[in-house]
Amino acid sequence: MRSALLHVSVPFVLCVTLANTSLFDEVKVDLSYDHYAERKVDYLPPFLAMPCNCLVNLAYIYMGLYWLLNCRGVKETEQGRYMREVFAFMAVFYAPVQWARLAALRRAPAVLDQWFTLPIFAWVPVWISFIQRRPAKWRASEAAALQLLSLLSYGLSLAHERGFEVVLGCHVAAAVYKGACVQRDLGDARTRVYLLLAVLSCAGFMVLKLLDHWLSRYWFFQRLTGHFWSKVCDVLQFHFSFCFLTTLTESTGEDSITRRVKKPTCD
Repeated sequence: MRSALLHVSVPFVLCVTLANTSLFDEVKVDLSYDHYAERKVDYLPPFLAMPCNCLVNLAYIYMGLYWLLNCRGVKETEQGRYMREVFAFMAVFYAPVQWARLAALRRAPAVLDQWFTLPIFAWVPVWISFIQRRPAKWRASEAAALQLLSLLSYGLSLAHERGFEVVLGCHVAAAVYKGACVQRDLGDARTRVYLLLAVLSCAGFMVLKLLDHWLSRYWFFQRLTGHFWSKVCDVLQFHFSFCFLTTLTESTGEDSITRRVKKPTCD
């Protein structure tokens, strides 16, 4: 767990430092409550100004801690545990960033909210590559390179006002494509359900967020707004991705053990 925490916290601190410089002053981010359909409650402190959109971040922390502390037993290898712990720490670290964005309405947390989304999605192809190649052939240096490339890709937001949306779309497409490939090659009926639920949750996350103001015309979305439900979908997306990836990791690990046991020996 220490190595996973270190490998998440060091880039986290570096990104926080860079976001608080003038480097991203030209990035287009929304810095007002008008961006959200939920009404601001004036008598509440800033960290609860939009209570539903703020408190939903606790679900990220709960879900992250659940998967971080969820011991998988003898079926989980050390490297498989590392994959799970990194993903879980990403969820836990992401929650206060989103919360700070709503509480402070400052550029730095708004940039970080966008920026941290990219390596989270990029970790899915990293984990899938580990599953496909098996621990013996997997290289940590390749995972580090992909994460670094993901972080650097946010630079496109400096080149164009829609740069972040383009990069995010590429990350989502890559994650879904890799998920479909590993399901085709190694999955079963149970993992197919997990993948479908993860993709549907991802779609809900994006659509509900985009339709936040439009949906507020309807009674059901006036207090629990589209943005709130998009965050619920995001948590579910995390959860079902964990279910999908941990199940595949365990099943391929068992297959490897079976092959070693059954491997013929020379007399």
